[in-house]
Formats: sequence, C-alpha cells, structure tokens
Amino acid sequence: MESNEFHTVRGYQLLEQEKKLLTSAMEDYLEMIYRNIGNEGYMRINTLAEMLNVRPSSATKMVQKLFQKGFVEYEKYGIITLTEKGKALGEFLLKRHNIIEKFLSSIGIRDNLLIETELIEHNLSIDTLRSIDQLNSFFEEYPEILKKFKQYRSMKK
Repeated sequence: MESNEFHTVRGYQLLEQEKKLLTSAMEDYLEMIYRNIGNEGYMRINTLAEMLNVRPSSATKMVQKLFQKGFVEYEKYGIITLTEKGKALGEFLLKRHNIIEKFLSSIGIRDNLLIETELIEHNLSIDTLRSIDQLNSFFEEYPEILKKFKQYRSMKK
C-alpha cells in the first residue's frame, strides 16, 4: 500500500459516504421505521422520536429527507409508511443489523452489544457483511467450532 492510500478513520468514512445512498443517521431512521411498521403497520413522528431518543422536530426533518428521496410517504401530523424502495432498503438495514449483532454475540460480546452493533453497521462493506453472515452460518453448521472458540476465549481471560 502506498503512503497516499492511507486516511484517517473519518477520511475512510467520508470516502464510503460518497458511495452510499443515505447517511448513517438516515439509515438509522429508516431501519427504525421499518422495524415499527413490521410490528404495528405504521409509524408516527412522536413514536419515531421516542424510539430514537431525539426531538420530534429532528425526526420530522429526517422523515422529510427520506420522503424527498422516495423512501417514505408522509403527511404533516400523519402517519409514516414505506414506499417499495423504503421497504427493500429497510429490510436490508435490519438484516445487516441482525447479522452483526449475531456475530458479536457469538464471539462473546455482552456489554454494550447494541452500541457496538450500531457503531459497526454503518462502516462495513457489502463483502465484509457477506463474510460475517457466512461465518455466522458456519458457526451454526459447526457449533463445536464455536464452542472451542468460547473455551479458548475463557482460557485467555
């Protein structure tokens, strides 16, 4: 690797952001909307704001951005629904979250599992995500290997 190929963490994030359709924050909102619609069939601004621990005005601004990009349908003071495009991306975002959370749990992460998952999920390439998913499947198919890893880990503490 040549020296001009290195960047700061923020530099790599900015390079990746240029390739992404949505910002990390937009992804979080869309994932939460998808989760709630899956449970209740719809989403309201106040519910979204509560779930993400933000002010309703912040949630409104973000939903308006998602509306402009064609991911949600939204009317002021009304309910939020997903477009087909929003459903597809929301499903992917939730699956990505679950893959990472399952992997971290498998390797013994207990403290701050949600925080760790949230911090990692926005910074992985599709190839890396696929590899983690394959490793999760491998551990399911060969639980004795995962058991050996856990034994090894407990010996190293």
